Amino acid sequence: MIPISVMVAGVGTTSFKIKGRYGVGRPSDFAAPLRPAVTWNITRRCNLKCLHCYVDAGPRDPGELTTQEAMDVVDQMAEVGVPMVIFSGGEPLLREDLFDVAAYAGSKGIKLVLSTNGTLITREVARRLKDLGFYYVGISLDSVDEGYHDAFRGVKGAFAATLAGIKNAVEAGLDVGLRFTVTAKNIEEAPRYIDFAVSLGVRRITFYHLSAAGRAQKMDRGWYYTPEQYVVFINSLIEYARRYAGKIEIETTLAPYDGIYIAEFLGGGSEEYLKFVEAAGGCGRKMVSIYPNGDVYPCQFLDFYKLGNVRERRLREILRPEAVEPFVNTERYLRGPKCGACKFKQYCKGGDRARAYYLTGDMWGDDPLCPIPHLAYIHKS
Repeated sequence: MIPISVMVAGVGTTSFKIKGRYGVGRPSDFAAPLRPAVTWNITRRCNLKCLHCYVDAGPRDPGELTTQEAMDVVDQMAEVGVPMVIFSGGEPLLREDLFDVAAYAGSKGIKLVLSTNGTLITREVARRLKDLGFYYVGISLDSVDEGYHDAFRGVKGAFAATLAGIKNAVEAGLDVGLRFTVTAKNIEEAPRYIDFAVSLGVRRITFYHLSAAGRAQKMDRGWYYTPEQYVVFINSLIEYARRYAGKIEIETTLAPYDGIYIAEFLGGGSEEYLKFVEAAGGCGRKMVSIYPNGDVYPCQFLDFYKLGNVRERRLREILRPEAVEPFVNTERYLRGPKCGACKFKQYCKGGDRARAYYLTGDMWGDDPLCPIPHLAYIHKS
């Protein structure tokens, strides 16, 4: 994650609530490579058919962890000292024992977060999430345009159902954030989207740069933005982070080069800003993912690089230093002509390794979406 608002304005909302205060010159130590936050794709079941779904969600995985096994995974996370678990899917609210597993995780001192499409958040569900002490609920909404969102999420009526879920969650007193998948087809609406999010009363927006895992492998290159589109987009995030400082928090993910751009824009590439970008973490550095069948990956998008399985080995054994080293020191492995030679590779770690793998065939190759060679645009904006 690149905390745009923290970098630009020095303030956060939800992230400060979860991690405590941090900023440029004082990076967060909330998570660490051997004590990571966990995105737990607790089920593959889903009621939507999203074009880009990284786990190709739909029917239940026949190897899905049982309730007893899920409780043991919580114990394993507690042994490691995992500070936060993000329940994801598929659609996590389709898992019947979700609230029981969440309650057990909360009792172990693990902070609870939900990542959902929002369509199943009734008033009763929202109340239960609040009672269980969920710190944050992230809800996917990819446009202010109903037609685009419904088409992207694969089900007519998804937009209306998601808005109802957002309203129910906000009214229950939950900290709610929106997740927006950035494509060439919606990138230009970012300013309007941020204004819309503020009107809904949400506390955070996370812009997910389109990855290439799962169903996204079937999407053509026309879905990926151009460097020119990117510069307009990132400049608008900087502007709106200042405009709504303390009211709503803006962050991005799957694009650590956002942090490099802002470090150049604000600090002239100063070491302090660049170190903050490096400390923001990423796949295998401050987070890992557990899939429905117990497989562990550096993050939910790197489904081709398995670290182990919690049924076969304890999480503390899976997260050994040598296993996560390639993600802690990714710059040592980069060999693409762009990323391998980039002066920022120590801090950026080469962008999204899933895009590199699926779009170029080499996990350690170039992230094709990275606009860093076009940083001259900064001074023209």
